[in-house]
Amino acid sequence: MIVDAHHHLWDLSVRDQDWITDPPMGVIRRSFLEPDFIAAAPSVSASVLVQTVCVPEETPEFLAVAASSDVVGAVVGWTDLTSASVGDALASLLDSPNGSWLRGIRHQVQGEPDPEWLCRKDVWHGLAQVGAAGLIYELLTLPSQLPAARKTVAALGNVSFVVDHCSKPAIGSDPGEWAELVRSLAAHENVTCKLSGLVTEADWKSWDVELLRPYFEVVLDAFGPSRLMFGSDWPVCLLAASFEEWLGAARELVSELSADEQAEIFSGTARRVYSL
Repeated sequence: MIVDAHHHLWDLSVRDQDWITDPPMGVIRRSFLEPDFIAAAPSVSASVLVQTVCVPEETPEFLAVAASSDVVGAVVGWTDLTSASVGDALASLLDSPNGSWLRGIRHQVQGEPDPEWLCRKDVWHGLAQVGAAGLIYELLTLPSQLPAARKTVAALGNVSFVVDHCSKPAIGSDPGEWAELVRSLAAHENVTCKLSGLVTEADWKSWDVELLRPYFEVVLDAFGPSRLMFGSDWPVCLLAASFEEWLGAARELVSELSADEQAEIFSGTARRVYSL
């Protein structure tokens, strides 16, 4: 069975998702609830539900989903890392009735105009509080933000970091600069990486496995199977592929690895990182 280390849910009747309002995003401009995920991903035995918007109300909602779900086994939520009271906010979440499902925190760094946002003193203070609370921090970054990510993981060696979507390489372009930055990030043992999000960084209509392979080989070489984990990025992946299409592509990418190595990518790494 598969562990999906990265998927989303949202209910547009509860709040809008303003990042999917443009016409090209129309395929996912609807609500996606837990039963929809289970139907789309029948091979998944456990999953990690990841935040979608930077509002405090979403995280308790996701924790409630995890508490009642047979599949969702962990939540990556959001809190304001720049707040002086970030430690109190994290403690409140962890002490809440469903707080035991919280495993990590994420912020949409990719949307921050300052490429050095991750290196701000208030952000480092917030990240240190995340680590002190026993939580991981997920790096949602663009390639241009990887230098700041590298400085951050080096400075905060007691915090565990996870790179989302391989830091969004421009699929089809020369991977050289991105690859060098990813390898320098992976040199820090407190960082793992999700094999996710690649299909939506490629041309949505014409991608194929061979187009993705050079980028997969970089993260495999950099992190190794024991620090690499499969994530669907469902339902965002629907812009380019169904859950099963992306899972099939990922299986083809790892097909030359040993059974044990494949098991790490599809289950073992995520189970360790998220205490599933």
